[in-house]
Order: sequence, then structure tokens, then C-alpha cells
Amino acid sequence: MVMFVFLVIALVVVVAAVTLAVVGGGSRAVLPEAGPETVTDAFPEDRPLARADVDALRFPVVLRGYRMTEVDDALSRLGAELAERDARIAELESARAGDQAHAVGGPGLLAPPPEPGATEEGPAGTRGEGEQR
Repeated sequence: MVMFVFLVIALVVVVAAVTLAVVGGGSRAVLPEAGPETVTDAFPEDRPLARADVDALRFPVVLRGYRMTEVDDALSRLGAELAERDARIAELESARAGDQAHAVGGPGLLAPPPEPGATEEGPAGTRGEGEQR
């Protein structure tokens, strides 16, 4: 029984010494502090995003998944780029549609149709009743 108590006390002392050595129980730290792993320059700022930029994006894994702020920043940048591209596509398509309409129907294609009963001289009833052409 005495031998068992001696082994338990020795085991506790060894575990405590190893723990203090690893954690750094003195004034100097044995293990240096590790900086937080973050995404630096997730996307290039000097040019529009490309497919390869999105494929190369990797978020560091933390205790409970990913850092929400880093993911939110990346998603907001992607959303802004997509909105900008959608606006540019819509602008180009409307310009193209206008050019096609002008080329096919001439400048009067988009003009409103004449009112019913209107003649070349003007609306109906501007000529006298007895006048004829």
C-alpha cells in the first residue's frame, strides 16, 4: 500500500512538472504565442475577380468552423462584383437592343402609333365637312 501511494505522488509530481514546463510557469514563455490565422488579401484589389481567385480562396479553420467576419467580407466582395457585372451586362444588352431596333425599323420604329382617325393633315375633323381632296 505504501508503494502505491508513493507511485501516485510521483506520478502527480511528474505530470505537474511537465505541465508547468509546457505552459511556461516561469517569467519566460516556453511556447511562443501563436498569432491568429487570418486570410490576408483574400481577393486582389487592383483588378476584377476571376474564377481562379474564387477557386484559390481558403478560409482558416477555427474552433467552431470559420471566422464569420472573413467569410462575410469575402461574400460581400463577391456580391459587389456580381452586381457590378450584372449592371454592365444590362447596360450593354439595352444598348444592343436599341441599336438593333434602330437598324431594323429605322428611327420611327419606337415612335408611338398614330391616333385612330388621324390623317396626314391632322386629326379628323380639322377639314371642313364639304371639303374633299
